[in-house]
Amino acid sequence: MKPLYSYLVLFSLSLIFSFQLSAQAPTLGTAANFVFFSTVGAISNTGISQVTGDVGTNAGAVTNFGNVNGVMQTPPNGATLQAVSDINNTLAQINSASPVNTIAPALGGGQILFAGVYHVAGVATLNGELILDGQNNANAVFIFQLDMAFYSGFAAKVRLINNAQACNVFWRANGEISFANETLMKGNLIANNDAFHLGVNDTLQGRAFAINGAITLDNTMAFIPTGCGVPLPTGPAAPAIGSALGCYGIFTKTGDITDSGANTYVTGDIGSNGGTTGGYDPLKVKGNNHPSSDGSTGAAAGDLTTLYNTLDLMNSDITLLYPAQFGNGLVLTPHVYTMGGAASLTGDVYLNAQGLPDAVFVIEINGALTAASLSRVILVNGTQAKNVFWLIKGAATRGTDAIFHGTVVAGGAISTATGDSITGRIFTTVGAITTQASVITGDISGCGVLPLSWIYFNGTPAKNAVELRWGTSNEINNDFFTLEKSKDGVNFNILTTVDAAGGTGSTDKHYSFTDPMPFTNGYYRIAQTDLSGRKNYYRTIQVKTALSNHTKVNSYVQGNIIYTHTTGISSGTGSLIMYNMEGRKVSSQNIVINKEGNIYKTVKPLQKGVYLIRIIAGGEIFETGKVLAY
Repeated sequence: MKPLYSYLVLFSLSLIFSFQLSAQAPTLGTAANFVFFSTVGAISNTGISQVTGDVGTNAGAVTNFGNVNGVMQTPPNGATLQAVSDINNTLAQINSASPVNTIAPALGGGQILFAGVYHVAGVATLNGELILDGQNNANAVFIFQLDMAFYSGFAAKVRLINNAQACNVFWRANGEISFANETLMKGNLIANNDAFHLGVNDTLQGRAFAINGAITLDNTMAFIPTGCGVPLPTGPAAPAIGSALGCYGIFTKTGDITDSGANTYVTGDIGSNGGTTGGYDPLKVKGNNHPSSDGSTGAAAGDLTTLYNTLDLMNSDITLLYPAQFGNGLVLTPHVYTMGGAASLTGDVYLNAQGLPDAVFVIEINGALTAASLSRVILVNGTQAKNVFWLIKGAATRGTDAIFHGTVVAGGAISTATGDSITGRIFTTVGAITTQASVITGDISGCGVLPLSWIYFNGTPAKNAVELRWGTSNEINNDFFTLEKSKDGVNFNILTTVDAAGGTGSTDKHYSFTDPMPFTNGYYRIAQTDLSGRKNYYRTIQVKTALSNHTKVNSYVQGNIIYTHTTGISSGTGSLIMYNMEGRKVSSQNIVINKEGNIYKTVKPLQKGVYLIRIIAGGEIFETGKVLAY
């Protein structure tokens, strides 16, 4: 015979289980779209609140809200009229829910409740922490029938454990609902015949409804809960960027592209179909720099027109009503957003895919976009930069140290500033693009297949020449190669062209060319042109050759002054640079070379030590040996 306490335990568990079985989740209908709604009453906000979900009232004013990640419903309309009916239906379901477990009105203090229907006879209060345990049942439903008002203390919180979901928690108070500052509340709440108030820094994971009462919030974060079979927004279908445009990190249809200071790092091609590109350090570009229009830029221009039109024809889900206040901690979910005028990004904007890595965001700005210094676009919960698109129908300007994600398609000039980071691409249909000490990381994984595969491209100094070698495989319709050289790595001239070996297949092919007149510190790059005329650059290399035999650089020291006398350099201007033995530059001075090719230059004063003198003139570098300053 089992002991008595065993039967009591089984009986208690059966009661809990019966509560779980009998508690059915009330339906919300169209009211589920709202995070704040009043049947009759005003809704007002203080400060900057972050709200995800529709906001509306069927009779009253909605005031002082900034940008809301939802639809602001103006009363009365079809949506607000239907919401009134649906909320009253939800109220009736909560009122009729049974069986009921009566509990004391003082909630919290570490209290643990399982799924069921709970009744509170007096004024309910929440202090400390109330834990709702789903017991590993994602369908566990919690219903609280509060006969009077409902209040919370400072920093009170509802915590969900073991698969309990906020969408399955329902609170009905026959009176006012008012939460103290920094309360964390979860569930769907109805203030029946009274007002609803959320305090400073409160967080609501759920919905707040007032029947015949006003709703006020103050610097609140509120968002509709996920789960319970409600599909998450996925945004529109991702627009096709195009096989040609997809290889570019920076592109404009009409205008010049310039980097100020040659300090910008770019992943992806750089090109204009109606201008030139310049100023980029080729060693900092992982892609092809198209100095002028060619077959590739022409194809990219066509792709950009298609992309712009595709984005422009998308119907928006949500209008952000205050573009001048864009940012400020705003949280966006996958939708097509529109702003009616020029926008200013200040602070942070969060793009939240809610765990859906393929979710797409489109933000349309009917005007210019100015991103302030230190502003940030932050991707959370699985959002990918390749799925974020910005249609800016004006110029796009960024302040220093701004962080941005996504593909920018602008209708005006684009500029970046020092320290900017862009994970994505910057395109414009018309206007110049200027960059400065930025990092632009394009997603070039979808680039079209080239008519060959590059294996290597390198250069080797040989006496007064440079031997250039490159190898390919999988040549399909390759026509010829173009070798270009440069003194500074920025301005290139064609060195020669080399015909392709011809044929197809996976056989490796190897090529070479000797530059008989190299620069001492020269740059080379190689491009391939296919039979259709499309040109693709591979990479840029730097090759240092031995010092010219006819050049002599002599330096000697008297006291603390170094005298340098150089012969064999063409007349003109140059630089004299001095390094210490740790390789750190300690001085740099401009020099003038006379018509005989001689320099007589003094450098002073110096600390005692050993130094190396380097002269740069005529695109070549000339070095002296070690000199001792004493």
